[in-house]
Amino acid sequence: MIVVFRTRQLERCYREYRKAVKAYGEDAAKRYILRINTIKQAKNIEELIRLPVLRCHPLKGDRTGQYAVNITGFYRLIFSLEGEMLEIVHIEEVSKHYGD
Repeated sequence: MIVVFRTRQLERCYREYRKAVKAYGEDAAKRYILRINTIKQAKNIEELIRLPVLRCHPLKGDRTGQYAVNITGFYRLIFSLEGEMLEIVHIEEVSKHYGD
């Protein structure tokens, strides 16, 4: 599995815990790294969807083709796939799902 990050900041936050804490806070930083590691371990998208803690689901509208997983009640991780068996995962963004 290859993980590709849309921005350098997303990649740095994954590789450097302190940067993730600065960007998202301690709880969200831990879960951000954990969620990416969970995605890396999955064999296919159905496996991620079956994990209730992730609340993984496909997005609609202008985000069709992308998926979201829960980081905290406030943040979600948005990613897209290349290939049927999660060969390449593109980490698109961490978003504040419900505004302020």
